[in-house]
Amino acid sequence: MAELESPSGTLPPIPDDLTLVQFILDSWHLLRPAQAHGVPWIIEDHTGVSRGLDELRERTSSLANGLRFRFNISTHTIVLVFSPNHLDYLVVVWATHRLGAIMSGANPSFTPAELAYQIQATKASLLVTHPDTLSVALSALQTAKLPTDRVVVFDGESPSSTKKTYPTVQDLIDQGLSTPAFRDRKLSPGEGKTKIAFLNFSSGTTGRPKAVAIPHYAPITNIIQLAVHHKVNEDYTRWEDQRFRPGDICSAVLPLYHIYGMVFNTHYIFFCGMTTVLTTARFNFDDLLHSIMKFRITHLMLVPPQVVMFCKHPAVSQYDFSHVRYVTSGAAPLSWELMDQLVEIFPNANIGQSYGTTESSTVITTWSIDKQRDLSGSAGQILPGITARVEKSDGTLARFDEPGELVVKTPSLALGYAGNPKATRETFVNGWLRTGDEVKMNKHGEIFVLDRLKEMLKVRGFQVAPAELEGCILDHPDVEDACVVGIPDEYSGELPLAFVVLRQEAAKRTKKSPGAGDEIKRSITKHVADTKALFKQLAGGVEFVDSIPKNPSGKLLRRVLRDNARHLRSKL
Repeated sequence: MAELESPSGTLPPIPDDLTLVQFILDSWHLLRPAQAHGVPWIIEDHTGVSRGLDELRERTSSLANGLRFRFNISTHTIVLVFSPNHLDYLVVVWATHRLGAIMSGANPSFTPAELAYQIQATKASLLVTHPDTLSVALSALQTAKLPTDRVVVFDGESPSSTKKTYPTVQDLIDQGLSTPAFRDRKLSPGEGKTKIAFLNFSSGTTGRPKAVAIPHYAPITNIIQLAVHHKVNEDYTRWEDQRFRPGDICSAVLPLYHIYGMVFNTHYIFFCGMTTVLTTARFNFDDLLHSIMKFRITHLMLVPPQVVMFCKHPAVSQYDFSHVRYVTSGAAPLSWELMDQLVEIFPNANIGQSYGTTESSTVITTWSIDKQRDLSGSAGQILPGITARVEKSDGTLARFDEPGELVVKTPSLALGYAGNPKATRETFVNGWLRTGDEVKMNKHGEIFVLDRLKEMLKVRGFQVAPAELEGCILDHPDVEDACVVGIPDEYSGELPLAFVVLRQEAAKRTKKSPGAGDEIKRSITKHVADTKALFKQLAGGVEFVDSIPKNPSGKLLRRVLRDNARHLRSKL
């Protein structure tokens, strides 16, 4: 039967009395290689400004002082960061953790309504934002009823009036240098398993985004799981072929508000003694290509849309990427054809896919250290310390290589959904995480993702809850009923498509006038676009139907409409 403990190693002791910042900036671990003195931890890609351990540690402590003195930040305070990547983004996270407070990252493309929802859902009492997102933040504060004197702005290009009105991160760092030292939050033995570090948002299996309560122990565990799997700091093969080594350089183009960027793309890289080149400007593929060459980047952690660009963008052929040693993609499955093209582009790289969830505090699988490349379509092998099983719809275990839902038990598991016991009970069951993904698992613990059983969509790596879009569509005056499904897209993974039942008067208009239907579709699309982030918009289109299929209890039969959507698209 398809239940298996990871065959890729045994976990060493994991510290349960450290915060994440203490683990990364202050502590030693037997798996952690030494980083050469003077080697930068972070380089900002478009300026080349770099920061090493000593400077990061000093800025973190000074900011913690400033936050405590000016805003009385302490244990259980929620600090919400609404910003694109910034050189001080992790400094804000670490300073928050130094004080025992909790960080929640928000997508910088959010609309005011979406940000207000996250502020209210987390009960955030301080908002750290960026000059580019300040206007959206201020609008959201009005709705969420958070005072504007609880705003801090990252340093950057901004009007002089803004600088006078709101303190910057640098202002607080400067202030912290001259204030009495804070007391670093010390955890009792075992407290790391319950002390919340992050409230990261996930759609879970259904409904609006939910705050995933991630304790400090979870990302620390996942870092160690990855290190054991990759034999970090072990002489398992010649130095040139070791997958993660001190001195390697990793591109950090992924957003830091997302758990993939926060844990795998930065904290794990720091643990390995590597340097991160942080993309802080708006993503531009040509800039990424230039950055890879300029900084001699060896490691790339990507999402499928970026992989598609590498395979299709004409500029790629102008570059020699033979120095790149590692390429992985997560967030959604990649086809064999795209993986094969990556081999041609990165001829000397280890190449494969990884899979994880916010609820597991990131990585669940990545390809075996015994394989330089895995082009099989597998999402990789389950990491050390994880037990995985595949369950059929009737609750029984599937056989190996038989489809079913992936259910995992991992020590990196989140505590549940904050303030949502019902959703927690549905997803976190007796210490197991129901991923909602249909997979096959072979006897080597390799996972092949087939489909999503849960309703959530994955658009360009972002999670989109159909119920959230349906609620918005149902507010449209011409709509009687609606169901949103995902349709496959090579670039985005999936695109939201809305099946809509029109109200009687609207349906009559479409029969009288040939152009009325198109006008209503445009109006519905705009209605969503006006209130939702770009990745949530109805890029898959709007289709009219006479009724939405439902089961006897009223549950939407999304699979029926997904099949209908694929059939419609096949005719185009």
